[in-house]
Amino acid sequence: MTPEVRERLDTFIKAKGLRRTAQRDAIVDEIFASEEHFTADELWERLRGAGQGTSRATLYRTLSLLTEANLLQEIDLGDGQTTYDPNFLDRPSHNHLVCVDCGKVIEFEDEHLEVLNDCITRRLGFRAVKQSLRIEACCDELRTKGRCPNLIEARLQGKRLPGKKR
Repeated sequence: MTPEVRERLDTFIKAKGLRRTAQRDAIVDEIFASEEHFTADELWERLRGAGQGTSRATLYRTLSLLTEANLLQEIDLGDGQTTYDPNFLDRPSHNHLVCVDCGKVIEFEDEHLEVLNDCITRRLGFRAVKQSLRIEACCDELRTKGRCPNLIEARLQGKRLPGKKR
């Protein structure tokens, strides 16, 4: 976790009249140990795997607190569950490409989208603060090769895949 994230979180917690706790710190450290997207259940499993003793209630309260502090972003990847993205602080405008077959998620940024976003918001009398776009598509692996390692891995891990919209 960067010192900036820690400082922003400590300031936010103090302003809310809360205090730092070992459980909350363990959750926050696990979240910001990588830039990977995660669900609450995936985070819960990571914490349990790391031997961190925390309650689900504390986990959900911490996720809510981080979201309210704008340190964590809730995103909808089309699979019917809330996914959290810990890297909106560094890149507040980024987008996601989601494979509807295997659930693979690719983050991307594009200058053209930034320009289009700026043009549209200015024309309509707004100033963009952040932008998020989700594109649902089918990756070429399954179509061209008849099998997709991402789909196989997702099924082995028991991940819920995005619903087909065909």
